[in-house]
Amino acid sequence: MNLLLLKQLSILSAFAGVILGLITIVPYVSFVSFMVLILFLSAFVLAYLKQNDLIGIISIREGCIFGAVIGFVSFLAFAAVYAPLSMILGWLIPSYTQGFLRFFMTGGFGTFVVMILLIIMMAMLSALFNGFSGLVTAYVYELITGIKKENNQNTSVDFEIK
Repeated sequence: MNLLLLKQLSILSAFAGVILGLITIVPYVSFVSFMVLILFLSAFVLAYLKQNDLIGIISIREGCIFGAVIGFVSFLAFAAVYAPLSMILGWLIPSYTQGFLRFFMTGGFGTFVVMILLIIMMAMLSALFNGFSGLVTAYVYELITGIKKENNQNTSVDFEIK
C-alpha cells in the first residue's frame, strides 16, 4: 500500500468532510449532503483522482481500502466542524431544529464521552459504506477501461514520474 497516496487521500477527504460539515448546517440541503458524506463520498473522490490522473490502475481491493479511509477520515472532519457549529446555533437560535447537539454539552462529561463514542461509531459506519462505494467505483473503472491490475504486480498504486 502506498503511504503517500493514503496521506493524500486523507487530506482530500478531510477537506471534503469540512466542506460537507459547513453545507450540512443549511437546513434544506442537510439530508442530501449527509447522505453523500455517508454513502457516496469515496466514489466522488476516487473519480476526481482518476480524472486528474493522480492515481493509476487500482484493484478492487485497493478501491475498497481507499474508500474506507476516505469515509472514516471525512466523517471525523465533518463531525469536528458540524458538532460545534450546530451546538452554537442551537444555543443562539432556539428554533434551530438541528441544534440537538446542545443537549450533549449540558449533561456533563459523561454525555460528552457518549457523543465522542457515537461519532467514532458513525465514522466506522461511514467507512463501511464508503468502502463498498469505493469497491464499486474501482470495479466500474475496471469494466470501462478493460485494464485489470495483475496480481503479481507491485501492490502499490502506479505513478508516472516525469
